[in-house]
Amino acid sequence: MSLKVALLKPLSSGIAIGSGGPFGAEGPIIMTGGAIGSLLGQHLRISGAERKALLVAGAVAGMTAVFGTPIAAVMLAVELLLFELRPRSLLPVAVACAVAGFSRSLILDAGPLFPLRTSVVTPICLFSCLLAGVACGALSWALSTSLYKVEDVFGKLPIHWMWWPAMGAVAVGVGGYLQPRALGVGYDVIGDLLGNHLVAQAALTLLLCKALMWVVALGSGTSGGVLAPLLMLGAGLGVVLGPYLPGGEPSLWPLVFMAATLGGMMRAPIMAVMFAFEVTQDANALLPLLAACATAYGFTVLTMPRSILTEKIARRGYHIYREYGIDPLERHTVQEVMSRELQTIDARTSIVDAVERHFGSAQKHRAFPVVREGVYLGMLDRAGLLKAQSNSGMELISNLFGVNSPVIALPDETCRIVATRMAIHELERLPVVKDAQSRLLLGLIARSDLIKPSLGLFDEEDNYEQFQRSPFAGMLALFRR
Repeated sequence: MSLKVALLKPLSSGIAIGSGGPFGAEGPIIMTGGAIGSLLGQHLRISGAERKALLVAGAVAGMTAVFGTPIAAVMLAVELLLFELRPRSLLPVAVACAVAGFSRSLILDAGPLFPLRTSVVTPICLFSCLLAGVACGALSWALSTSLYKVEDVFGKLPIHWMWWPAMGAVAVGVGGYLQPRALGVGYDVIGDLLGNHLVAQAALTLLLCKALMWVVALGSGTSGGVLAPLLMLGAGLGVVLGPYLPGGEPSLWPLVFMAATLGGMMRAPIMAVMFAFEVTQDANALLPLLAACATAYGFTVLTMPRSILTEKIARRGYHIYREYGIDPLERHTVQEVMSRELQTIDARTSIVDAVERHFGSAQKHRAFPVVREGVYLGMLDRAGLLKAQSNSGMELISNLFGVNSPVIALPDETCRIVATRMAIHELERLPVVKDAQSRLLLGLIARSDLIKPSLGLFDEEDNYEQFQRSPFAGMLALFRR
């Protein structure tokens, strides 16, 4: 990220939001924090992965500074930005969020942004939470789909893109005339919705106006954040539908709908649960939040190929990670997949004999390990042998190998480490030795062997098994007929 992003992003967003744009200030602050982290990383001698971790640390520190939600910010980094949970990335992110959280109390109120206290929920509330999750998932789908359709419409206009935000401003002006409270960041409106200070009719009008204004303005390319609008839209839907859901008090549903909309739209359900808890500190709402956010997340996974935040990146041609999973190569060691039945060449063999025995018409392998009393010396292929034949000063295979230590693999190393080593040295196979000192040959691992862990994962994921016969199997068979 460049310096101009850190300078121009808050400026353009400040003008857009300050003039009534229906956006949140958290988006520009997050991007500014990310730009600061990136600029810091560019002046340090670190790897690309470490520089990415600094960028994310700055971004989530910005989120913590706005909402006072350090745990949710860390989860945002893990679920949406880093796609890994490793010390090298978690430590800078956690420290940055902690520093931002402590510093926030020096400027803003140290308490929760929207303090709330609901009563303990009853079991029937679970059914209502599932319905709320479906409704929020549908809202997330509608908003995301509409946003990118509007963006496509602007992209087809026969005018320069510079004028698109001006056209979006017209929609903002019309919506603001119909519902003035839909303008700007709207944290006060979110507080009123969570506190049930607005009647359902006013909340419905606010919901419709805010959604149309936000979709058109953001689709036109205007700079602004998405978190605050999603919070307002979700809370507004909760006020409208909450009275029809049994099992919970009216003040619970705006919070549940707000978090579920956030989790479904951004594909980060755990972050959404922690965010709602931290901005309200309402522990009684944790179970409803978990049920609704998980349901909304599942709904959007089934109906949307990507989240609202990653769709734009995917449209630029970049592959987007959708879910976590342990690399199959990381789950297995070399000794589990290596070939133990080897055909070796003794170092005392002459070059002429090696050509006749191993590289003739009946050649079985492309290369063979060379050993001296079981100790590995190096790998010999046809190209190396033909080159040696042209040098009349060499008679034995042992003369082809010098004092340099060969590239090897150890039996207890992971397949991921060995695959990386093979890629760095541009090798197709590696010898597996007992240890680096003795170099006693145990086996051979080739690129084809690295496919075996993936086959094991496929067997776990896609092969359906039933070890015990269900007492309802006969009944199910009748229904299938």
